[in-house]
Amino acid sequence: MTGLAALAVSGVSAHLVLRESPGSPRVREISGAIYEGATAYLRRQYVTIWLFVLIIATLLFFVPGWKWRASLAFIGGALSSTVAGFLGMHIAIRANSRTANAALSGVNKALKVAFRGGLVMGMSVVGIGLLGVLLFYNWFQDPTFILPYSFGASSVALFARVGGGIYTKTADVGADLVGKLEAGIPEDDPRNPAVIADNVGDNVGDVAGMGADLFESYVASMIAAMIVGFLIHQGDLLSKLPLRDYGMWPVTLPLLISAIGIIASIIGIFFVRTRRGKDPSYALNGASIGTIVLTAVGTFFATQRIFGWEVGLKLFIAVFSGLAAGLVVGITSDYFTNRIHRPAQFIATSAQSGAAINLLTGFSIGMLSSVLPILAISIAVISAYLAAEVYGICLAGVGMLAVTGIIVSTDAYGPVADNAGGIVEQSGMPKRVRNVTDALDSVGNTTKAICKGFAIGSAALTAIALFVTYSQLTKVSLNLLDPNVVAGAFIGGGTVALFCSLTILAVGRNAFRMVGEVRRQFREMPGLLEGKAKPDYARCIDIATRGALKELLAPGLAALVIPILIGLLLGKAALGGFIAGSIVAGLIFALLMANAGGAWDNAKKYIELGKFGGKGSKAHAAAVVGDTVGDPFKDTAGPSLNILIKLMSIVALILAQVL
Repeated sequence: MTGLAALAVSGVSAHLVLRESPGSPRVREISGAIYEGATAYLRRQYVTIWLFVLIIATLLFFVPGWKWRASLAFIGGALSSTVAGFLGMHIAIRANSRTANAALSGVNKALKVAFRGGLVMGMSVVGIGLLGVLLFYNWFQDPTFILPYSFGASSVALFARVGGGIYTKTADVGADLVGKLEAGIPEDDPRNPAVIADNVGDNVGDVAGMGADLFESYVASMIAAMIVGFLIHQGDLLSKLPLRDYGMWPVTLPLLISAIGIIASIIGIFFVRTRRGKDPSYALNGASIGTIVLTAVGTFFATQRIFGWEVGLKLFIAVFSGLAAGLVVGITSDYFTNRIHRPAQFIATSAQSGAAINLLTGFSIGMLSSVLPILAISIAVISAYLAAEVYGICLAGVGMLAVTGIIVSTDAYGPVADNAGGIVEQSGMPKRVRNVTDALDSVGNTTKAICKGFAIGSAALTAIALFVTYSQLTKVSLNLLDPNVVAGAFIGGGTVALFCSLTILAVGRNAFRMVGEVRRQFREMPGLLEGKAKPDYARCIDIATRGALKELLAPGLAALVIPILIGLLLGKAALGGFIAGSIVAGLIFALLMANAGGAWDNAKKYIELGKFGGKGSKAHAAAVVGDTVGDPFKDTAGPSLNILIKLMSIVALILAQVL
């Protein structure tokens, strides 16, 4: 029922968005160009993904003991992720022009429209995810057979995140390097040929990509906990807690916690109200915090009712440790990236000394920002284990992901507000309207930073839960004196570095093509910089699309092939070491790149407010370089690592069935 309720909320939100006025003819024209570019990219991306899905589904048919069940579950997971991503992005794009038009009436109305646009993505992710897992569990009766469902979701997420990240940063880097630095025109200026591609990228990367990322984490955390609960129920895993006395509850408890999180997220929607004199961020952050509190309270009473005081309290502690860790990681990401805090301001100050010092300072801040989240996740794992052993670790992941609905909603709000600001700029609406969208965009930068931290933390906890599940299914003991285990751990960490290299190089190569095209148009189209000619937006969109689809193949295949080779050549123990190494390195790299990139971005925006000479100053030029370097860090390689460490863990789990 809660899954259906989430989809109902998604449908109502979509209806409320679509009934708003799409704005003037010029606003509709710009929004239409963004819509055409985004849907064209998604169609071509999904064709590529589904060719891969059909090949893997065919191979899974030959897995001993699984056969058609594995193929069907894999296709179901891929289809679920595809539908959630397409629905969410479709409405988010429609919401951008309506948010721009609503901004004529002030912040409050524009905030509601933008948030409702993001809400469709958030509620679609949790509604479809919970219903999908529940459907296949009721059908197969063994959660182990649902693993391919998560594998299918991971596969779509990897390609959506990598491809979307390459696309968006190709356009962003091309637009910034030529438009801002060389031509000296403002951001979102309609004279920039890459501006529409940049707007499209916000949607395919930050809406469809992030939605697919957290959809995969959401279902994987549930499935991992259900498998461990099933092993306890069957007597294959001994536990000090008398969980076998409670029938199937150890298996279905993760589903119940996720359902409580959906109910809490729906209630949290009503916290999104702006107050006179208050920044809009209070409304969105209040909704997230309120949802976390409600989820914790609901889980406490549910575990007490089912398991009694002693056992229920221990299970609640495990779940709460995940919720608390998610909150710490999100708040830390906000502190180290938000321009109102000292780290981003310190990076802005360093830009006065040039691009080199700006880059060094931002990179150092990124490394520093990883310390507290790593400690929080470590404490959560230890607390959860002390409370409920390996089952508790899995429940911590479920707890953190239970609030995915509201987190994804506030994240998807960001690109809607960003696009609305671009449409206002390009359509020539009054300055007061741009001030409204700038305020909303500023809030969006904060929510995106929090969601990035949440996505990284949840990916780490989910991957740890999958690793725990792998160790229990294979009965492998990882001995650090075993050379195969050590080799596996090193290769796991090295694979993370390889993946980052491939994705950042992909952005560099494709951005090179984009920069060349933008320069060509400025050079060969008379009157373009004077606003007397219209840029060829379609050509830039095509470059970003073709390049993204071409460049995503190498990192995508590496994520699938390398763990298979490790398992086949070095065995189960080495594969376990490989997973452990990839989780540790992946968490550090992801936090470093996401937070350094966000801090560089907001340091630039801090200068653009008039600090240290403002726009056009030497400090601003250095900050733009830092932001350009940070773009593929925070929006391509960093977030893609979330999926990498989970996907490789799932591949290992499936491979364990045939080794």
